[in-house]
Amino acid sequence: MNAPERILVRSPTWVGDAVMATPALRALRATHSEAEITVEGRPVLGELLAGLPSYDRFLDDPGSAARGLISRVRRLQRGRYDWAVLLPDSPRAALGPYLAGIPKRVGYARDVARRMLLTEALRHEPGAGPVPMTERYLRITRQLGCPDQGDALELAVAPTARERCAARLAALGVARGEDVVAVTPGASFGASKLWPPEYFAHTCDALATRLGLRTVVAPGPGEVAIAHRIANRMHASGVAWVDPGPRLDEVVALVERASLVLTNDTGPRHVAVALDRPAVVLMGPTDPRITDQHTERQRVLREDVECSPCQLKACPTDHRCMTRLTPERAVAAAEELLRTR
Repeated sequence: MNAPERILVRSPTWVGDAVMATPALRALRATHSEAEITVEGRPVLGELLAGLPSYDRFLDDPGSAARGLISRVRRLQRGRYDWAVLLPDSPRAALGPYLAGIPKRVGYARDVARRMLLTEALRHEPGAGPVPMTERYLRITRQLGCPDQGDALELAVAPTARERCAARLAALGVARGEDVVAVTPGASFGASKLWPPEYFAHTCDALATRLGLRTVVAPGPGEVAIAHRIANRMHASGVAWVDPGPRLDEVVALVERASLVLTNDTGPRHVAVALDRPAVVLMGPTDPRITDQHTERQRVLREDVECSPCQLKACPTDHRCMTRLTPERAVAAAEELLRTR
């Protein structure tokens, strides 16, 4: 089969998954350096992945409504893609390339509907447990004959985002060169991933006293109330980046600037890995095997309770997987990480 001239890569939906897909993009680029590689996904992911050399352009997903699907199909037809590399598992991700008639459509087939939309399907091994997402995406590019180019996560920090971040921190009273802990207290997945705000506040107070770190709370969309609760409960001088909150590329710049990242098991955790920043991660309902890579500069804290991992978006009981994770454990993990940097 001839080498593809135009390749479409459907990005994963979530920020963390998109970061964990960067080794697959790199493998694809190394093998098909002459091809035009287009990444398609949620508009915010264009901010996240901007500046990477592993693709040429980004297409915003026009949405899931009927009008969005029609627009997407027409756009993909105009792109005259030879391959569609479908990293997410959903039938919707594959439907547009199928209707657009892209000749080669490759991804995982979890059910009959998805299988019918693919020309080449990878199967989940029956009875096999979860594998890290980076490995999962690399299996797709290996299927396409693309050797791995390492499994390191990769992001580029836009100079404009770095400048906007510095200006906003200065406006919040954070001095240039001041050591900060970037706190990302939300989780798009659901409330089950959230560590209590009072635990964040207690931890940040201790980090200020014992390590001299100034807290910058960076909420995502819909998380401003959480940021205010943390800042209001702190005794030390911390700031909440709100009104407006940071854009995603500004969060990336903040993580790059930070001496430490304190986060739930969510996207900024993987941003920290990509930028080689130390991170303390509070994990509750999710299966640790899904992200069990690149742990050298992470300390992933979990409580071994009988109901975890449940993978539920909301806890039906008492949220013990998170409430039993004490601030003292987070502080100790931070101290250990920063001693070894």
